[in-house]
Amino acid sequence: METTRAVLATVVALDGSSYRRPGVRMLIFENGQRIGAVSGGCVEKEVVRQTESVFATGIPKVMTYDGRFRLGCEGILYILLEPFAPDNTFLTLFWDTIKSRNPFKITATYQKIHGENGAYGSIFHFKNSALPVRPTWSPTNSGLAVFGQYLQPCFKLLVIGAEHDAVQLCSYAAMTGWEVTIVADPKEEKEHADFPGADGFINAAPETIQFGLDNQTAVVLMTHSYVKDLNYLLALKNQKAAYFGLLGPARRREKLFDALLEEHPEVTEEFISGIHGPAGIDVGAETPQEIAISILAEILSVIHNKETISLKDKLGAIHG
Repeated sequence: METTRAVLATVVALDGSSYRRPGVRMLIFENGQRIGAVSGGCVEKEVVRQTESVFATGIPKVMTYDGRFRLGCEGILYILLEPFAPDNTFLTLFWDTIKSRNPFKITATYQKIHGENGAYGSIFHFKNSALPVRPTWSPTNSGLAVFGQYLQPCFKLLVIGAEHDAVQLCSYAAMTGWEVTIVADPKEEKEHADFPGADGFINAAPETIQFGLDNQTAVVLMTHSYVKDLNYLLALKNQKAAYFGLLGPARRREKLFDALLEEHPEVTEEFISGIHGPAGIDVGAETPQEIAISILAEILSVIHNKETISLKDKLGAIHG
């Protein structure tokens, strides 16, 4: 099978400020296809142009992009461009790691000098193996800087509910790059195709689901049914998520909590107090799309431990 050659672009260092920080990556294929980005769109054309020499010679290089005169970010980006030619062992470990939601680390050797150097390159450190992105390269750290990045599993959103607002939340979350799984009761007669952007679809009653949540997973309960919400709360009472949101007014929330505690008085205060209900930030949201934005904003503020304020009122750099 014919394969298309690719170059991996990694922002490995930054002087000053920029739209994106070190660690962002972009994959450029020889056929012109691109995955990812290293800026808000200003740098990508130059990155693609600079990859031409890497495709021609097979030698990695560092390119510099001075945004002080071309962008509003007033920073200099150092971007490592290297042939991306993983072998089958690498690809198998990579996808096994992604599917099992295990963290991994990437280290990249470079210098803050514009130019080629065959010693430059990236290594992916999986659970029991460390593999370079091109198997013919032997790494050496002699005199080179090393950029290291520890990557958590992709952030995941579990949407429990299948009404129109769940479709909108799924779509908006998918656009952020999150993995989205929809949980729908079989009686609702919905299927995966009804939720554009969803990675997974679970069509099962709450008492039959085995929830495996982790600290990179958020849950939003939005079935629009009091009985279903209560049953899902019961199923989730021993689980811990990065965020737990409950759709509906405060009075309905209190009624659900009372019923939950009456049936299972051993439910912890930590579980109850950790539920954000009504879910979302008060931005005056009315439509399903606006409510989705409100909920996503609250999830981001919780997982990043940020108090929600207008950026115009924030002191210091926007990106901490």
